[in-house]
Amino acid sequence: MRFGHITSVLACLATAVSSLPASQTPLLRDHRGSRAVSVKLFAELEELARVVDISYCVGLTGLGISKPFQCLSRCSDFEDFELVKTWNTGPLLSDSCGYVALSHPPSAPRIIIAFRGTYSIANTIADLSTVPQQYVPYPGNDDQPPTSETSSPDACANCTVHSGFLSSWRNTRSHILPYLEAAITSYPTYQLTLVGHSLGGAVAALASLDFHARGWSPRVTTFGEPRIGNAALMTYIDQRFQTPNNATSSGDLSEMAYHRVTHLDDPVPLLPLKQWGYRMHGGEIFISKPGLPPSVADLRHCFGDADPACIAGVEEGPSGNIVTGRNPEDENEASDDGNGHGQHEVTDKGIWTLPPQYKLWQLFFAHRDYFWRLGLCVPGGDPRDWYRKYPHLEDPDQIQNNNYYDDDE
Repeated sequence: MRFGHITSVLACLATAVSSLPASQTPLLRDHRGSRAVSVKLFAELEELARVVDISYCVGLTGLGISKPFQCLSRCSDFEDFELVKTWNTGPLLSDSCGYVALSHPPSAPRIIIAFRGTYSIANTIADLSTVPQQYVPYPGNDDQPPTSETSSPDACANCTVHSGFLSSWRNTRSHILPYLEAAITSYPTYQLTLVGHSLGGAVAALASLDFHARGWSPRVTTFGEPRIGNAALMTYIDQRFQTPNNATSSGDLSEMAYHRVTHLDDPVPLLPLKQWGYRMHGGEIFISKPGLPPSVADLRHCFGDADPACIAGVEEGPSGNIVTGRNPEDENEASDDGNGHGQHEVTDKGIWTLPPQYKLWQLFFAHRDYFWRLGLCVPGGDPRDWYRKYPHLEDPDQIQNNNYYDDDE
């Protein structure tokens, strides 16, 4: 990474921020209808946010996760979990860490793989600058033999991938595949579930393609996942996981195999930049509320790879004139081209603000704010979240009304 370039970018940011008005928030409107997120899915995403938060205990000297499932963070929330394996391949940009666990009944029966994000802001910026390389689906030349003779995924024509993310996954495979194969053999009815935050979301995405090619049918949830490759690779992901192209797509959106959760003002889902040849893939669920806590009404399903009503909307308007949270079902604002890419006329007066991909200071805040503030291995998670209750499916009104937070924020 060219750190001189980073320094100049941050200097420009500081100048731009100092010139902005004190109060700036995007324009938000109601987005219900076909995009509404169910209470059940909301609760599942909230739980998975805590599951991936636990991964931040891995790799810390003297801490970590121990059997049966104990740690200084939120492990006590999951009495039915059984730790299988933790891994930590090292501190370099191409390395990763996380854990594998079993979720036994009466909890949902799952084989869970949680991929941790990065602690270092500098490493995050540097890693996002890495040049792409060709993506070859499993089984590639560097792979072990196929798990079954029927494993024959289609080629990914003209696909390129972020080389740092791909190296991270390749460095991780040998640490977890033997344990996964054993778990799948022992618990064939358990759902293979991948969850990742930040750069861990990118690794989870590449792992999911590998597992899908092996015939393992993973379900994937990522929080703050960055762009991982070019448009051809994004189409490849969309086809494998059948992500919805538009509001008329068939099937229950809550049961989609891939949910890519993004958050207003989080810069990471818009990095690396589109100008560098990177794109997003489908399956997005957008959290439109800037701060914590979100409610069900703050979440929406998104369609296509770059839905203007979601995180990609900041790149739709004129430079600096940003309108997010537009009602995608307003006929005066949008028409669909049939591929999930609406052609919008901005009828609202936008608010002058910096596009979120340049709000690098939000790596400390919005990028961590997915239902809870993620990223600290301390009892109860981040101190901001202490003494808060968790939502439960048996009390949907608690979720609908944000009653799982006890403080007066």
